[in-house]
Amino acid sequence: MLERLFRPRQARVAGEALYAGLVEQARRPELYRDLGVDDRIDARFELYVLHLSLLLARLKADGEAAADLGQVVFDTFVGALDDSLRELGVGDLSVAKKMRKLGEAVYGRMLGYQRALEASDREALGGLLARAVYGDEARKVEAARLAGYALDTHLALSDQRLDDILRGRLAWPGEIS
Repeated sequence: MLERLFRPRQARVAGEALYAGLVEQARRPELYRDLGVDDRIDARFELYVLHLSLLLARLKADGEAAADLGQVVFDTFVGALDDSLRELGVGDLSVAKKMRKLGEAVYGRMLGYQRALEASDREALGGLLARAVYGDEARKVEAARLAGYALDTHLALSDQRLDDILRGRLAWPGEIS
């Protein structure tokens, strides 16, 4: 029944709300202060990709409406990325090339994150996060803590009702430790 009620405009509004929520979660000060993520543009970007992966993993197997909503969230992310590149002064002729390169990196990271999340593989996820978020495989302790947060978040999101998510309402975990 939800799938029949789900219209393109509703999907866009819900997708934009979900994207705004994941950006807000990725900007939580605790991630930087308590989990040691460096407050740099590349690390912030990596946290957006992690949270996007968590949200898309939640929607992955929940039918056509969830898949459509996941695509809207992803498209919103790509649009924001394009806008950010332009705001940083990247010329129109270079944006497509940079977007293709970033798209390949995002896709690869998302696949790795989702495989580790599905397997609840804290060690593999920690290794991926050490390289992507921290940029240093030696930061295993911090990466393991971020991996724990990601796995806990993955479980918390899986408990949320699909009909709420389809309406753009997703409660990200309040505690980060």
